[in-house]
Amino acid sequence: MPALLEITGFDRYLSGTSGASELNGSSSQRQLLRPQKDMKLKRWHLPSLEEKRTHLLRPSSIKQQIRTWPPMSVKLPQLNLLLFLLVWYADSEDADFTYNGFRGSNLSLEGLAQITSNGLLMITNRTAQQSGHAFYPYPLNFKNLSDGKVFSFSTTLVFAIFSQPGYPDIGGHGLAFAMAPSRGFPGSQPDQYLGIFNKSNNGKSSNHIVAVELDTLRNIELADVDDNHVGIDVNSLTSVASAPASYFTDQNGGHKNLTLKSGKAMQLWIEYNGVNTQINVTLAPINVPKPDIPLLSFVYDLSSILEDHMYVGFSASNSPALTPQYVLGWSFKMNGPAKELTLSQLPKLPRVGPKQISKFVTVGLPIIGLVLSCTVFAGILFILRKRKFAEVLEDWELDYGPHRFKFKDLYIATKGFREKELLGTGGFGMVYRGILPTSKVEVAVKRVSHESRQGMTEFVAEIASIGRLRHRNLVQLLGYCRRKGELLLVYDYMPNGSLDKYLFDQPKSRLSWDLRFQVIKGVASALFYLHEDWEQIVVHRDVKSSNVLLDREFNGKLGDFGLSRLYDHGTDPQTTHVMGTLGYLAPEITRTSKPTPSTDVFAFGAFMLEVACGKRPIEPQASGEDVILVDWVISFWSRGTILETADPKLRGDYVVEEMDLVLKLGLLCCNSCPTARPTMRQILEFLKGEAPLPDPLSVSASSLAFAHSEGFSDFSMPYSSPGNTTTQSSVAESLLSTGRW
Repeated sequence: MPALLEITGFDRYLSGTSGASELNGSSSQRQLLRPQKDMKLKRWHLPSLEEKRTHLLRPSSIKQQIRTWPPMSVKLPQLNLLLFLLVWYADSEDADFTYNGFRGSNLSLEGLAQITSNGLLMITNRTAQQSGHAFYPYPLNFKNLSDGKVFSFSTTLVFAIFSQPGYPDIGGHGLAFAMAPSRGFPGSQPDQYLGIFNKSNNGKSSNHIVAVELDTLRNIELADVDDNHVGIDVNSLTSVASAPASYFTDQNGGHKNLTLKSGKAMQLWIEYNGVNTQINVTLAPINVPKPDIPLLSFVYDLSSILEDHMYVGFSASNSPALTPQYVLGWSFKMNGPAKELTLSQLPKLPRVGPKQISKFVTVGLPIIGLVLSCTVFAGILFILRKRKFAEVLEDWELDYGPHRFKFKDLYIATKGFREKELLGTGGFGMVYRGILPTSKVEVAVKRVSHESRQGMTEFVAEIASIGRLRHRNLVQLLGYCRRKGELLLVYDYMPNGSLDKYLFDQPKSRLSWDLRFQVIKGVASALFYLHEDWEQIVVHRDVKSSNVLLDREFNGKLGDFGLSRLYDHGTDPQTTHVMGTLGYLAPEITRTSKPTPSTDVFAFGAFMLEVACGKRPIEPQASGEDVILVDWVISFWSRGTILETADPKLRGDYVVEEMDLVLKLGLLCCNSCPTARPTMRQILEFLKGEAPLPDPLSVSASSLAFAHSEGFSDFSMPYSSPGNTTTQSSVAESLLSTGRW
């Protein structure tokens, strides 16, 4: 029970219940007992609890008691006191405290320093040229008694520094975290000395003060780097290390600047490693985790600077600018990392500037106005968009629903019919590349203008019927869309484009004869399907190289059914407008205006000569006279040198029999007499070698009188025969007697 008695005795002493006789063993303790005069009698008065703690915990008293241990004679009260001091001294080596706000704290405050009603530690207020101090009330043991080295320690704090109201660029002198031998700084000056030093002692080694300053006013005398920096101070406000206020955002050295006097809360970490004597100072906004890279990292042994026991706290001063400076939270730990502050528990900073307007006015009304504006704008946009994508849709078109596309889908597919998506331009409209938004199918969209409704019902009906055509050498017509004054036709997309580009436009790759012959047979097969092998007769009306498209394997596919006409087998075709391309139109079209399979055969003959010779059916010359391809080929055939008309780009790399067949068959198909032309069934047999080819020259000669008698002489063109005599070619008459209508 002796230990219990000792502790109990000391507790009675600190609580003020111990008698004066218990203190006779210590002169330092006897000093606490002093005579007090009452109004009528003299009596001994025991000191208060705070007076006892302040005296007994003074570093000199602790050292004296410990260094004189064990005493020659120890009385019970003295033993109690020394045991307590030993326990306190050992515990101070691991000092640890945390303030998440300062309401109810027992900090030692001096000068302008005060604790606000909501728990903010205000170091300075809006009083000019004065300072404030706020320190932890008890000294902390900073050194190891065995070797005199300073322990490792760390501290973290959340602070806020304000600028002069109305002048965001004007600030005070700043705030400092300080470690000092005492809580007071007698003779210290405000302004640039931050209430810690004065002009005479600034820089003296006897100060034993270490501080980290948050400086918001540049002072040339103190060699400040700027008016917004963090510095490490040792016995002087001329920093041993400093850097502009900022924080690192990543390991690669990227950082962001901070404005200390912004009035925004920021967090500061200060760490000292007693082993490698390194001081690290890290700064960041309050809502940003501690950066991995410190703002300042400086090696300095504090063992010669700090005394055994030091006070820790804050000091700040004002310039003529009225700038309050706050600490919202603070934690400190000896021999370990300081505890993280609970940011949600920190007190709120005071409002700066005029009183805030109601959130309903500042937030609610703008949001309501914005919603109304957006609603009106969305309504207008919806109406405009609806007009933009408006289509012409009549009741009778509902029967062709599967073949009708929405204009909006085609608009999106072609990216608004951008010029970059343009594949080509024809006489009846422009063709665009597109990708359908739903199916992601690549298509070609042709825009054809139409200004009247006359015949539109029949035309759409024929388009819908053509959409049912299925042949490997036909470009699939997927459907149509009708909008305002235009008609849009949707086809399968052919990545290698049209055949004419490979014949006339100097392409990157040369089209070999094998591919050309394969294309000719493919188009012939497609025309046979249209004329004889489908449920109705389909007259294409525009067979030419630019309407023959090539897929990825360079298979020829006949496309562009924009001029096609359908009629049942065994019936006569209806009369229509003359439409087509000059050089491919049969001569009888000008008289009858009736497209027939035979008119397609005529165009196919011109197409075969075009592919074999690499020339257009009609080629303008510089002299003003046009060269008619059929006449030109006949002139060579009559001399027995028809193979000389072969495309020179082939460089003789072709099968002679196939070339001879194509050239002669082309002349046979271009006969001006429709009944003298072969059918597509016969043409396909000739190309496959299943039937012999008749002599085309006799056919041409027999039709010459027919063509002349029908009034084509006005359109004839002369050409020179081998005998240098000028004659008239019936084939030339047939070509020039037609045009595009």
